[in-house]
Amino acid sequence: MVGGALLALSVFLPWYGTDPDNRFAAINGVRGNQSCWDVHPILRWLILAASVAPFILAYIIATDAKLSWARGEMTMVSSIAALGLIFYNGVIDRPGSPSSAISVRYGWFLALLASLVMIVASAMRSSEHERARKPPGTI
Repeated sequence: MVGGALLALSVFLPWYGTDPDNRFAAINGVRGNQSCWDVHPILRWLILAASVAPFILAYIIATDAKLSWARGEMTMVSSIAALGLIFYNGVIDRPGSPSSAISVRYGWFLALLASLVMIVASAMRSSEHERARKPPGTI
């Protein structure tokens, strides 16, 4: 749940910054530090949705709900998806131009760390339940 809370918080912290020495450096026409909330109109909602997954998992555990999959697997899937989106938008396709004058800030690193924490925690949770083995050739 700590990872989810940190991931949600990171959306509102600075993710990108423009080079103050380059007067042409801008993200959507704006210079300075900008958060995920400011820059990514769709990604912000996907990241916030992923940050809710550990809290849903905690509710499932608290109510002892029966699931057809191991607890923590869906949290892991959403965490891996969030990690991929965060990595892509921070390393491969940074917003703004010129991209060499745009740097990632501490909010992006916090989001990356939070998604990794969520992956590790959900992997630990899903490994607590042993799956029933089936004979070969059955579904």
